[in-house]
Amino acid sequence: MRARLRGGVVATLVALLVLTGCSSGRTTDGFVSPEPGLTQVPPQERQPAPVLTGTTLTGEPISFADYPGKVLVVNVWGSWCAPCRKEAPELVRASEETADVAQFIGINTRDQAPAAAIAFERENGVSYPSIFDVDGQAIVSFADTLPPNGIPSTLIIDTEGRVAARILGPTTATTLVGLVEDTAEGK
Repeated sequence: MRARLRGGVVATLVALLVLTGCSSGRTTDGFVSPEPGLTQVPPQERQPAPVLTGTTLTGEPISFADYPGKVLVVNVWGSWCAPCRKEAPELVRASEETADVAQFIGINTRDQAPAAAIAFERENGVSYPSIFDVDGQAIVSFADTLPPNGIPSTLIIDTEGRVAARILGPTTATTLVGLVEDTAEGK
């Protein structure tokens, strides 16, 4: 009974994410994106993030556990998403500026095959890995913490594996660098 209930909850969350991806806010280039919003969690209130495993866009295995001691910056994106294209250079710049303390990982969603996502990364100079999440399971795994409720969304996970912040909507390098530095310092 519990397994069926959990399966139903997961299916509902995936459906809601698919229906609300790039929705509930401003219109940009024909897509509707979530209102930008930042939620920060004080260290004493943080919940453990799931330790995601999967495959990259090129089929290589990847796990959050591959980056111990690093702040993880997890960006949910799709090649079809105009706000994702707009924020990609900001993410690349922030990943380069914080490489000593942070690892950026993308979660590519709703692309049915990796080819468009690979082209997106090549066009935008994205060098960090992305989990290929065609069915939304990686995103749904955050349901018990601070879920990424739109596309794009970005999560900051502290060095203890806890969700420290969430940004709904496109973000900037300045915001990301500040959040990464604060999180690395235990704030």
